Amino acid sequence: MNSKFIKQGAAYALFILVLLFIDQAIKIWVKTNMCLHESIHVTDWFYLSFIENNGMAYGMTFIPKYALSIFRLIACGFLVWYIWKQIKAGARKVWIILLSMVLAGAAGNLIDCMFYGLIFSGSSSNYTSFLVDFGTGYAPFLQGRVVDMFYFPLIVTTYPDWFPVWGGQPFIFFSPIFNFADACISVSVVALMIFCRKEFALLNK
Repeated sequence: MNSKFIKQGAAYALFILVLLFIDQAIKIWVKTNMCLHESIHVTDWFYLSFIENNGMAYGMTFIPKYALSIFRLIACGFLVWYIWKQIKAGARKVWIILLSMVLAGAAGNLIDCMFYGLIFSGSSSNYTSFLVDFGTGYAPFLQGRVVDMFYFPLIVTTYPDWFPVWGGQPFIFFSPIFNFADACISVSVVALMIFCRKEFALLNK
């Protein structure tokens, strides 16, 4: 096999591993240093708020946990194959970098689902989680919960009284709590739509 493709593949693999390391380092620090639902005020518009969820990015839940974990596993496998195929085809670097960010984000949350339930105690609002003997944690394989922590309440106000339905109720923008892996996926997907229209056009042919 051409050594050029191997070197390129190794470079993209290293990039993915760096993103995974950052994601997991943040999650493990939060999980082992913060109690569940604890919040650290960084600025008025940025908090570290520790929550866990069983669902998709930004805490969404509409797929059973096992099905979601298996889907992530299949998606990661497909992305590995597709990225390697694009490297060999000489695709643009921006296309491969952004796809690699999607893969890193999906793999980051998949690691939580696969292993956190096996190696960590359950999180609590009264104490921080801790490592346990492998297989004696709070959940079986693929049933671990995803760790989220980034909270950006950029605007905190209330709806005016005249506003239909929600008049007088609190309003927060931006309210979801997410993690580094979610951010990798979201940023890369938006960037793909902006900068990789040519590649999407080729997919449709």
